[in-house]
Amino acid sequence: MSVRYQPAKAWCIAVLLALFMLVNFVDKIVIGLVAVPLMKELGLTPVQFGVVGGSFFWLFAISGITGGFIANRVKAWTLLLAMAVLWSATQLPVAFSTSMTVLIAARVLLGVSEGPSWPVAIHACFKWFPDNRRSLPVSLIAQGATVGLLLAGFTIPVITAHWGWRANFVALGVVGMVWAALWLIFGAEGSIDSHPVGKLPDDAGSARVPYRKLLADPTVLGNFLLHFVAYWSLALVLTWLPSYLQKGLGYDAITSGRLFALVVLISTPINVGLSWWSQRLLAKGASSRMARGVFASVGLVVAGALFCLLLILDLSGIQKVLLIAVAFGLTPVIYSLGPAMLGEVTPASQRGAILAFDNSIASIAGVLAPVVTGRLVEVASGSGAAGYEQGFAISGLMLIAGGVIGVLCLNPMRSTRRLAGASLDGTHSPTRSA
Repeated sequence: MSVRYQPAKAWCIAVLLALFMLVNFVDKIVIGLVAVPLMKELGLTPVQFGVVGGSFFWLFAISGITGGFIANRVKAWTLLLAMAVLWSATQLPVAFSTSMTVLIAARVLLGVSEGPSWPVAIHACFKWFPDNRRSLPVSLIAQGATVGLLLAGFTIPVITAHWGWRANFVALGVVGMVWAALWLIFGAEGSIDSHPVGKLPDDAGSARVPYRKLLADPTVLGNFLLHFVAYWSLALVLTWLPSYLQKGLGYDAITSGRLFALVVLISTPINVGLSWWSQRLLAKGASSRMARGVFASVGLVVAGALFCLLLILDLSGIQKVLLIAVAFGLTPVIYSLGPAMLGEVTPASQRGAILAFDNSIASIAGVLAPVVTGRLVEVASGSGAAGYEQGFAISGLMLIAGGVIGVLCLNPMRSTRRLAGASLDGTHSPTRSA
């Protein structure tokens, strides 16, 4: 039986989770925003810096999947608190080390502590919101990450200019502990886990499906693919956009930080608006396939085309920044609609693990994208923006290909019927048609 929806408390939790992702993403972007002084001080080549940027993701996938399975058995409240404390502690070695080895080790440990953060945060959110109300709170949580990037663009260059690039890591350690204190006081565990009437029977929240069936389902696999190609563009932007603005387009450090913030500022309402639009389509009776699957896929195709235009068109610096901003606003649509689709087709008792598989597979792009782009930048050394824009074009082609496949694969209602028939508990298929 479903538990009563409590809007005030649910949205309070969503705001705390958005702040959680805000801190999380500032942790990720800080290395890119201090790239120029860090590379100069430590004498790193672009490829070496790409390795440093990608090292965050070396064990990210393993810790993410492990954390997802743990989330099936341990309260999300406890896991979120533990992660915040751990990742705050891992910031300090970077602030005081002069060794590339220590820098990499600290980033690897940060990746381990942050690996399960997104799936566990979404899992925690789903415990407070019923299925037909999940798109907007998940979008809010995703926008917490976006606001984190916005704040980072303004604050990190200023902190670096006044106190040096290392001071940013001390500040982040403190901020992480402040969030942990807020969660300790105001956080709580939700108990809404059932699907709405018409999607699955009332006992579907406890039904279990063999993981081999879940992981072979076209909707699940399609979500994994779309998240991977979207994450490739995210990792590319987080690691290389600040450097592209400085070395590729010729802006100074402070201006580059402000332009990075502008990219985030423009992209935020685009993503929130798309999530609201999707939820409205559902409310008006559109199928989940159209309102979530096709909707997200088309968004990625358009974003991919915009990234490719950077290499094709002869644009001014500010025009290129605006093009990146719009593309960057379109790609996160899969971050809110993807988990909602996975939540539709996955039993609640297995949701944490599937969300973790989704995020962890996507994180592999975080390892590859910085290094691939670093190599392009190194080969094109002396050619200004060419190497960076080749990296954006590669990301664009991946987004286009992923979006086309997504249109063909993503069909949550069809997957729901198929997986209900494969339930270990013998759940009967729902009667609603796609």
